[in-house]
Amino acid sequence: MGSMVYLNGEILDVTEARVAVTNPGLLHGVGLFETLRSYAGRPFRLDEHLVRMRSSAEKLNMPLGNALERVPEAIGMVLQANELTEARIRFAVTPPGAHDPEGETTLLVAAEKIVGYPPELYEKGMTVFICTNFRQSAQDPLAGHKTLSYLPRLIALRDAQNRQCGEALWFTPENMLAEGCISNVFLVKGGCLHTPPLDTPILPGVTRAAVLELAEENGIAVEQDLLTINNLLDAEEVFLTNAIMEIMPVTRVERHSIGDEQPGLITRKLAEAYQRLTHSL
Repeated sequence: MGSMVYLNGEILDVTEARVAVTNPGLLHGVGLFETLRSYAGRPFRLDEHLVRMRSSAEKLNMPLGNALERVPEAIGMVLQANELTEARIRFAVTPPGAHDPEGETTLLVAAEKIVGYPPELYEKGMTVFICTNFRQSAQDPLAGHKTLSYLPRLIALRDAQNRQCGEALWFTPENMLAEGCISNVFLVKGGCLHTPPLDTPILPGVTRAAVLELAEENGIAVEQDLLTINNLLDAEEVFLTNAIMEIMPVTRVERHSIGDEQPGLITRKLAEAYQRLTHSL
């Protein structure tokens, strides 16, 4: 995290930023966040991130006041204060606490220099782990939303990393492929791109949506369909997406090889198209 953050209208040193002990995010994990990336000082698809947060807030009945209207200016202030252009940006909003005035939300915006993932992962591909301890269920009211209640994701991701894997893939109680802890997942089979539908349920990833657009523009067939472990293991290509990793090839599912253990043709084609998209802002 950069040394300067935005908190409720002020740019503060990260060591001086304070929230009340009654803040719902601190007490109960009540709040929403978004992570995105800036290229040449321009936040990529910020509007889509704001739309997603607003949609989640409405579905979860979480009042955000005018916090989202303040986000664009706040991001600009944080990038300037930290002298950043290529950055990882995170903004979080929590609703008013029990002792706060009505409509008084908390908005925190932070940014740091983008580090990204090691280049060799994009060249050789990532190994992923199958999450078997947890399930992603339509009965979970938080499924498909980026809430501050993120511990289960971090536990599963840490478990994967302890096994020398870069991500853990979640399945539903019906054994349908859902997503990663911090990413959406795509498969390629017979020249067709497959990804779980939104009502699996999964997070409506902003990078996921961009990839679907790029696939259509490049004449790649797409199916948003229910997928099983067998579909995953039989895939010719697999890749993950999120704002920071962009498009990450997957060449092993634990000890199982995907394709020839090299990033596939369609994965590479979409990754190149995504780079052109992000650098044409």
